[in-house]
Amino acid sequence: MNKSITNSIVAMLLGNFAVAAAVIIFIAPQGIILGGSTGIALALTHYISFPLSATVFIINMLFFVTGFVCLGKKFALTTIANSILYPLAMSLLEQLPIAGKPVTDNIMLAAVFGGVLMGGGIGLLLRAGGSSGGTDIPALILNKYFHLNVSALLYVIDGLVLCSQAFFSSIEQILYGIFVLALFTMTMNRIMLMGKSQIQLFIISDESETIRQQILAEDAGATMFYVEKAYTGRQGKCIMCVIPRRKLYPITQLISATDPDAFFTISEVNEVRGAGFSFAKHYLDTTDKQQLSAK
Repeated sequence: MNKSITNSIVAMLLGNFAVAAAVIIFIAPQGIILGGSTGIALALTHYISFPLSATVFIINMLFFVTGFVCLGKKFALTTIANSILYPLAMSLLEQLPIAGKPVTDNIMLAAVFGGVLMGGGIGLLLRAGGSSGGTDIPALILNKYFHLNVSALLYVIDGLVLCSQAFFSSIEQILYGIFVLALFTMTMNRIMLMGKSQIQLFIISDESETIRQQILAEDAGATMFYVEKAYTGRQGKCIMCVIPRRKLYPITQLISATDPDAFFTISEVNEVRGAGFSFAKHYLDTTDKQQLSAK
């Protein structure tokens, strides 16, 4: 099996189990409100005696069928796996002895663990190319037929879902629900941007050629840009290089030693792909040599 497909399957399994664990072990036992299809299920199971996992499954299937009819087969294929895996993971976790019972008396601790697990799980699903389904589907349908903004629709729908639980929840549970939503969003964004973090330098100096040679001597790549200084109108060269953190200090030291007046910025990049990072650097060296010899 292709490695990327295997990684996607593993990410989808881990993601769904992480979200299910957040709900079954931390959030639901504390009565913390939630949005999405899980929030709808929490509201329904408050009034009817029915397993949460089965309720989520029924809701997801209703949304899935509606999405299949209104949005087409391609969209349905991206949502079917998670629409089934998520309630299945919930059903398995409901069999644990700790299911349905608060694992801690501290609701803040439960909210933190629940929010981080949910955000991490959804982040893994999105990185794997999956769709969370659920209340995304009615928002996308309304967007298709009425051209309404999807993000705004999601806020409205999730707001209505949260309000449906407010009738039987305390002020504390409502506030913690908002806290979980914020923590979930931050964690999800962090997981989605997680990668091979590196440091990026932009250097403008009259000694750019010397600095370029020194950077290459440190076994780091560099790219040259022609620039024009706004104040003086003079043209020069700018060096951009992406380096591991461990090389930041020696390279900044050699820049300052070579040109004390050099202007440079330092920033963090979340993920780097390409020659020297996501595939071997010697491939680039061989390719460059072939191109140079052909000229």
